[in-house]
Amino acid sequence: MNEGQPVSKGPIAVIAPGTGLGESFLTWDGSQFVAHSSEGGHSDFAPTDERQIHLLEYLLQRFDHVGVERVCSGVGVPNIYEYLRDSEHIPERPEVAQWIASAKDHTKAIVEAANDPDHPSQLCRATVNLLVSILASEAGNLALKVLATGGVYIAGGVALHLLDTLKEPQFLQAFARKGRFKDLMARIPVHVITARAALVGAASYGLDIYEQRSKVAA
Repeated sequence: MNEGQPVSKGPIAVIAPGTGLGESFLTWDGSQFVAHSSEGGHSDFAPTDERQIHLLEYLLQRFDHVGVERVCSGVGVPNIYEYLRDSEHIPERPEVAQWIASAKDHTKAIVEAANDPDHPSQLCRATVNLLVSILASEAGNLALKVLATGGVYIAGGVALHLLDTLKEPQFLQAFARKGRFKDLMARIPVHVITARAALVGAASYGLDIYEQRSKVAA
């Protein structure tokens, strides 16, 4: 993604589009990084261009509040797809539309149709590209809010299925589009987590607690 110029022990931002949108950050307390909880995924969706403005207007007809999770997560993928279909009238092949409509997981079906190596769906491809643009902008917002000089890490199941698209120039361009702070944004490292970090982290935390209690008992 972007190697950047990481600052040792600088704050780290984590953004994870999965079923919903998880956001968190870590700070150094003098001996280790400490994670901080957040409900950033429910903050307001802030459009950055005309298309995104129209997407917000479309969704405001459905929801009284359009949080960024509505357009930047697994639950958000169908929202984007339906906007592009209904408002921009991007065509869909009938067989693909039928397959998505009958799928148990619409998000998975849309992403798979977008990534079809032989016959990618134009509508699904546009959906994925818009999602990635929104993710990039929100990741940049989070990086600025916590001054993530230690880096931004992208996790979540949706990101894993969009690796190729995340590697395209549009992601870092949208990430760094922060006016006079664009030079700072270019120095912030950006990485995608591909390991099962949640399980590893839970196991590591469990071992730490076990060791602490063992020392107390001794």
